[in-house]
Amino acid sequence: MGQASQLLLILMLQLLFVPVLTLRTIMLVKGKTVIAAMFGTLETLIYIFALGIVFQDLTTLGMLVYALGFGLGILVGGFVERKLAIGYNMIQVHTQEFPAELIQKMRDSGYGVTHYQGQGRDGVRYRLDVLAARTRMKELRELVEHYEPKAFLVAFDPVDFKGGYMLKGLRRPK
Repeated sequence: MGQASQLLLILMLQLLFVPVLTLRTIMLVKGKTVIAAMFGTLETLIYIFALGIVFQDLTTLGMLVYALGFGLGILVGGFVERKLAIGYNMIQVHTQEFPAELIQKMRDSGYGVTHYQGQGRDGVRYRLDVLAARTRMKELRELVEHYEPKAFLVAFDPVDFKGGYMLKGLRRPK
């Protein structure tokens, strides 16, 4: 195998390795340990194979390509993670006025919404709690932006949840 093809293989392996590492980490955080273990096995095989190639013919260029591949792999892994959008977000929407129209539109769109009234520094404030699949975050943001452009949004990644309106609220309306 020539040096150019070795360098290309190292780069390709790193572009595969880091997204697999990213997915393994996500699955572990989400509590999907069996899937995480499978990704971990694949990750280790790729890692050992790529390092074996680098150490077989240790050159500065090979090490640089390995490091560059890792960095580019992080970009690819982030892209893959955003596209898969695994899991859910708990979104809090904070408004100054009671957002009756927004609440109705959210419910019509299949979201479960719980609203609260509280006291802020400058008076009464309202908070909506919405659990949404990460694949629907853009849609939810656009809905809030349309009806409440001054709203403050905060999103959290819930690790575990049970019960409530959740099952209906996580599906798209028919």
